[in-house]
Amino acid sequence: MIRKYNNYDKYPEVTVKGYDKASWEGYDNILKEIKNSLSAFKKEKTILVLDFYPGVREEEVLKAFSKLNPALTIKAESCTYSEDIINSLIKDNLTEDRVFGVLTTKKLQDFFIQEKIEEARKTIDSLKEGLVLIYGVGASLITKGDILAYFDLARWEIQLRFRAGMPNWKADNCKAPILSKYKRGYFVEWRLADRHKKAIFSDIDYLVDTNQKDNPKMATGEAVREGLKQVAERPFRVVPYFDPGVWGGQWMKEVCSLDKEASNFAWSFDGVPEENSLYLRYGDVRIEIPSIDAVFFQPQKLLGDKVHARFGTEFPIRFDFLDTMGGGNLSLQVHPLTEYIQENFGMHYTQDESYYILDCEEDACVYLGVKEGINKNEMLEDLKKAEKGEISFPDHKYINKFPAKKHDHFLIPAGTIHCSGKNAMVLEISSTPYIFTFKLWDWDRVGLDGLPRPIHLQHGEKVIQWDRATTWVQNNLVDKVELLKEEEGIRIEKTGLHEREFIETIRHWFSKPVLHETHGSVNVLNLVEGAEALVESPSGKFEPFIVHYAETFIIPASVEEYTIRPYGKAEGEEIGTIKAYVR
Repeated sequence: MIRKYNNYDKYPEVTVKGYDKASWEGYDNILKEIKNSLSAFKKEKTILVLDFYPGVREEEVLKAFSKLNPALTIKAESCTYSEDIINSLIKDNLTEDRVFGVLTTKKLQDFFIQEKIEEARKTIDSLKEGLVLIYGVGASLITKGDILAYFDLARWEIQLRFRAGMPNWKADNCKAPILSKYKRGYFVEWRLADRHKKAIFSDIDYLVDTNQKDNPKMATGEAVREGLKQVAERPFRVVPYFDPGVWGGQWMKEVCSLDKEASNFAWSFDGVPEENSLYLRYGDVRIEIPSIDAVFFQPQKLLGDKVHARFGTEFPIRFDFLDTMGGGNLSLQVHPLTEYIQENFGMHYTQDESYYILDCEEDACVYLGVKEGINKNEMLEDLKKAEKGEISFPDHKYINKFPAKKHDHFLIPAGTIHCSGKNAMVLEISSTPYIFTFKLWDWDRVGLDGLPRPIHLQHGEKVIQWDRATTWVQNNLVDKVELLKEEEGIRIEKTGLHEREFIETIRHWFSKPVLHETHGSVNVLNLVEGAEALVESPSGKFEPFIVHYAETFIIPASVEEYTIRPYGKAEGEEIGTIKAYVR
């Protein structure tokens, strides 16, 4: 295994200019600021609304804000339907499947009883003086009050709380499997909460970061909105996170300086705005917010007009790591065709992807497509027997196995059977609907929880493209590199993706500055070779931005043009980037 550089930054942040005094840390400081703001109204009765993203620690917040001695306290959930009714309302979205559901089109207010909201408003109106405190998920549906504070947290932190026993919103499911909690979050509650956040974001007076227990940070709504505007005008990185898995390896542990005592790390989301978060620094305080907020509230600057027109407020490109160095094979899998994901799960587009081999051992391989002349029915029957534990699936009989070497790029349009083998460090470049992986076989393994990992043969068999056999795969999907331009110190190559995929990928090898243009699309890049690089604006639009080996970084469409050159320890050397954008 090649160990390199060890300069990977796990805590990237954006320093927001002009708002150093617009943030506070800790409940004492936050309460002092809120109290001062309330007193400025000079009214006998004031209304403070604390609206929550699902997963915020309600008891912690209420305990702190009770120190303001409210004359009336209203819990937003007192106005919602019961758990049983809510379960019935979302039953069709959750389905009977262990992993997959259907995206809800409902809004948060659909789970609130209008008559109870009116009763709460009358109760508020009847109070003549003192502080009214309204708190909880959807609190601003009752009223936005005099001050509206929104309590937020990152998607990854929510998942960690699920694992620690936290239930879903309006659910008594503390002991439910993590997959069930995640499914309810992904298909229902995060969609409701995001729509609600979008609707009230311009009205938020304060945003409170609740990711750390008993240590909240707060910034003014104006400061956060300005921070997202600044993010959409310069290069930035999202905050990566890392997770173990049954096939996990050791490469990220070394290169990204992770916990040496951990058994392995399998995944890292290093460029997935729906899942990652952003660090925004205001003076001495660093606020963590979901990075998808930048997409929600600066879509045209960040994505570009043509990408926003096509995808709305979704970030369509995903970069993540799959580490099998010293580990095992990924599950044999397939992703749904576009029509299948639309008709069955309510998604707009599917998960086309690719494997860029960032590093590997000599025995690394990628399983891709079926072999010539196989019997489709025999293969499906063997997969069904393997799912039941009757046989070990004979992959060598049905599935192509291609050797992989460093910097190879394997293209995987939806419907193509695939997986990475052991001893590879994969930079996965794909479209975003990452949850829709139909596992066909998992090499006779169980998950880290000791349970058999879900197999989705009933879905997978309906989308496998049987004509993607050996010859076609070799001609269309295996390291299709095309030289676009070569001059002294610069070589530019097109590496994909397949024509069925909307993402284009371009690789640059260079020892001197290279000029890039965004061409109206957000650009996502990774430094795939070299210790450091410097991203600069020819017109001075943004301050120089340093990236390190294996880091993924995002260039908003609004940047228009930028240069990248070797920097620091890499000066004078040839380094490499891979860039993805929407065609």
